[in-house]
Amino acid sequence: MPLHNRYLLMRHGHSQANARGVIASTPQHALQGFGLSPQGEAQLQALMENWHWPVPSLVLHSDFLRTTETAARVATHFGLAMQAETGLRERYFGTFEGEPDTRYAEVWALDANDPGHSEHGVESVARVAERMRGVIDAQERAHRDETILLVSHGDPLQILLTALADTPLTGHREREPLAPASITVLDATGGA
Repeated sequence: MPLHNRYLLMRHGHSQANARGVIASTPQHALQGFGLSPQGEAQLQALMENWHWPVPSLVLHSDFLRTTETAARVATHFGLAMQAETGLRERYFGTFEGEPDTRYAEVWALDANDPGHSEHGVESVARVAERMRGVIDAQERAHRDETILLVSHGDPLQILLTALADTPLTGHREREPLAPASITVLDATGGA
């Protein structure tokens, strides 16, 4: 689908949850906890020193601490305001909250068979795709010819990219995983 804006899709920098190897997908744990790790801070420092993407005009971010801190580094560097957007939050991993991040593989195996599943209380891939697309759709209605930075989380961004490529959502984990502090550019055609 053609886009009226350019989007920079950014995964947050390496976080304390990444460092501890735990799943932190709920607001009660991640709004004020599990911010950036020292490694994540270093990643963002290097990113800002070597920025080679278009300069954003708007910064929207998940309101979790790790994404808020990531967005703040970019917004401060470019002198921009930033706006929290709950549609960019991490995928909710249900009963696996607080468990070792090795449990992601169990959810992803279920995803590969059914993008609508919510086993173990997880947020379905279909629901994540819908809310992430909703963020893009809202920006498309509100803006023209802007460069919009969307700071989110690995799983939601991979699901969004899969949805935008119009490929089956069951294959979202077949995409190359997005590294912490990485940026993917969506051009005017909606392609990454």
